[in-house]
Amino acid sequence: MAETVLVVGGGGREHALAWKLAQSPQIQQVLVAPGNAGTASCGKIRNSEVSVSNHAILAQFCKDHHVGLVVVGPEVPLAAGIVDDLTAAGVPCFGPSAKAAQLEASKSFSKAFMERYGIPTARYGSFTDPEQACSYIRMADFPALVVKASGLAAGKGVIVAQDQDEACRAVMDIMKDRAFGSAGETVVVEELLEGEEVSCLCFTDGSSVSAMPPAQDHKRLQDGDLGPNTGGMGAYCPTPQVLPLPLMLSLPCIRSHVCVLYAGLMLTKQGLKVLEFNCRFGDPECQVLLPLLQSDLYEVILNTVSGKLASNAPVWRQDASAVTVVMASAGYPGSYKKGVKITGLSQVQDSGVQVFHAGTALKEGAVVSSGGRVLTVTAVRPSLEAALEAANQGLAAVGFPGAVYRRDIGHRAIAHLNQRRGLTYKDSGVDIAAGNKLVDMIKPLAKATSRAGCNAELGGFAGLFDLKAAGFVDPILVSGTDGVGTKLKIAQACGQHCALGQDLVAMCVNDVLAQGAEPLFFLDYFSCGRLDVDVAAAVVGGISKACEMAGCALLGESDDDDDDDDDKVLHYLQWRWS
Repeated sequence: MAETVLVVGGGGREHALAWKLAQSPQIQQVLVAPGNAGTASCGKIRNSEVSVSNHAILAQFCKDHHVGLVVVGPEVPLAAGIVDDLTAAGVPCFGPSAKAAQLEASKSFSKAFMERYGIPTARYGSFTDPEQACSYIRMADFPALVVKASGLAAGKGVIVAQDQDEACRAVMDIMKDRAFGSAGETVVVEELLEGEEVSCLCFTDGSSVSAMPPAQDHKRLQDGDLGPNTGGMGAYCPTPQVLPLPLMLSLPCIRSHVCVLYAGLMLTKQGLKVLEFNCRFGDPECQVLLPLLQSDLYEVILNTVSGKLASNAPVWRQDASAVTVVMASAGYPGSYKKGVKITGLSQVQDSGVQVFHAGTALKEGAVVSSGGRVLTVTAVRPSLEAALEAANQGLAAVGFPGAVYRRDIGHRAIAHLNQRRGLTYKDSGVDIAAGNKLVDMIKPLAKATSRAGCNAELGGFAGLFDLKAAGFVDPILVSGTDGVGTKLKIAQACGQHCALGQDLVAMCVNDVLAQGAEPLFFLDYFSCGRLDVDVAAAVVGGISKACEMAGCALLGESDDDDDDDDDKVLHYLQWRWS
């Protein structure tokens, strides 16, 4: 049965969510509340006037209109407990609880959380007294120049000061002049970090994590990263200067999350440091991530909510880059005029560029501005340079008086790509995409070998084994390792690799059986000079079959390496004395 989905919010992020959800064949209708001019009436998408601040009325609306899922975009309703209230009323909702949303809603809470769990972050102090905050700024033995309103401030509550005097003025603006209202009753003063900033988002079902491609937001208003901080003036994805990292895979914060978790990271000379956590899609990161998502977003959300993320990881495009540029009102992020007529929307849509509405409204049949960030223009192309060029062409076609936008989104990545560099991984024979494909192919093989005590996902360089769950009391470890040489040469010459893995496991089994040991798990590392996915899958298939016969679980990682040892299979076998 086709579903009706409700998206809560009215910005560019929510337009992108509705746009992507509407592509699902399982969805009949996407309602957006309050929505904007772009979601007013577009295919399956239409706006709803239901109040999202009154959760009881919203829950009843969902029941009356047979809404099967609510997807919450902005941070404010999450912090207000919308997920808790809708869930309690029996309405399925995608997002964190109010308690979990504190990770974003209170920067003071978030910093204390990171400190408690040893998550690398900037040194900081949290203050409710402006004089104490200024004293900290002047006395700190590091540049304490970042001043943040602790509460939610629509992405604009961060001031990066040039010196101590400016930092102290920022404290006074926030705490005494209440520049961000009640959000600034507490301020966090942080160390100024230098490095490459990147937005790393993931889906998490509370135990498993599936990372999205890294993206980069541009907070400053003007080209060259000049001007005041904003809610974001554009973004691009993926980030070629930042290698995909196994981020957030072991953070304690995922245990209370069934949603999207977003870490703002700084890659410093001292290593990776977390700037902040958010508990939802970023805006404008959402507008570049969702166009690169090949999977059905509705199915991804269902798998996340039902705890099936580990076996149903989302698939992302590897052959394209996305760039989105924000078109803002004159005066933003300060005061600005509303009701300004927007022209050229039909022409830009015809050019193959997607326009996501943010601060827009319908007035007498015309689309007019109604907010600071008015539109985001998104282009997807085979290269980052082509995507930026297409987005800028789209911006030239659409407009309104006084429109402000940047023309250099992705400038760091483009400079990186234009640098004269040595061989890349792929140039040297390491195909990361092929490696990921292999892991996807062999996961079912490893899963078939699961046994009591095994608690690990294929794809890591290590695994966990619970001795108590396996029924052992006071065990003694027995470890063995062996390899194949001549048999590997014969397999290569014959083009038959199926039995190779069985020989490998059998020799290790024979070595340790003489010790009277019971096989528990086989930890395998597959290394080669250039990865042939089919050959590697055949080898691992043989290993898996032999592990089943021996009663042991298969753990391991395949690696396409560029060393000279392309005729060796490296592996390690651990057993427990029975």
